[in-house]
Amino acid sequence: MRKIFFLILLIFGFYSQAQELDCIVTINHDKVRSSNDQIYKTLEKAVTDYINNTAFTKKQYKKQEKVKCALTFNITDQPANDQFKGSLQIQVLRPVYNSTYESPILNLSDLDLSFQYEEFQPLIFNSSSFESNLTSILTFYAYIILGVDDDTFALNGGTENLKKAEEVMLVAQQGGYKGWKQLDGNKTRYQLIDNLLNNSYKNFRSTMYKYHRIGLDGMSKDNVQAKKDISNAIMHLKYIYSKRPTAYLLRVFIDTKQDEITSIFKDGPKINIVGLQEMLMRVYPAKSTIWAKLR
Repeated sequence: MRKIFFLILLIFGFYSQAQELDCIVTINHDKVRSSNDQIYKTLEKAVTDYINNTAFTKKQYKKQEKVKCALTFNITDQPANDQFKGSLQIQVLRPVYNSTYESPILNLSDLDLSFQYEEFQPLIFNSSSFESNLTSILTFYAYIILGVDDDTFALNGGTENLKKAEEVMLVAQQGGYKGWKQLDGNKTRYQLIDNLLNNSYKNFRSTMYKYHRIGLDGMSKDNVQAKKDISNAIMHLKYIYSKRPTAYLLRVFIDTKQDEITSIFKDGPKINIVGLQEMLMRVYPAKSTIWAKLR
């Protein structure tokens, strides 16, 4: 009997470490008048449990290895008791080697948030057929988060998870909700995963790897060389700009990295960043006053 008990403990311990995400979920509904505010608390707990307790891959993650992220739901409309509309903010952090600093690797907004949810209904995802837009969105972004995170540790290391996100996108098109199809706009879930897997934008993923694994992770060893590596990594985005000046990933990168880039190149040892400034001025002219302050 004791052997069976310890075997159960071992199995439980094995699966309890399978979950990959350490996510903070927030539901903002200040702009909605509802007769049942409790449903938002229930929804927040349900989403938190789903995103943090689902094993999206077969990899084993220790507690300290889980990917830190935040999902912020901004509900602006509730057309019916079980219908919700608004936007979703996705933020992801990555630890930097030999430091306490956590680098933002993803910061984007999904403006096509629309789903049905009845209070206390279980959140179920079916990989082969459409069940729920809410679980489709959550699962899609879980794979996006894991894929982008893996890309910062190994060149194209997130391909497997990004392809799983693509599979979620294709199945979700059955539901008829906005954001999953090519014609739905230029800053949608479809565009995000299409760009990430499109060879035309491969420099984004190589930039993410070189920026983080070679650049930021090397800061503690050689600050000057790390800055040069980060500068060179960012410069590779110009190849995307030359082909697709309005590429969604260019916007995603700068929304995520603007403050960090400014911090890196304003302080500490100086390097030659003339080429970097010129490139940033060209690709992101709206931020020209910020780039002019880099030294």
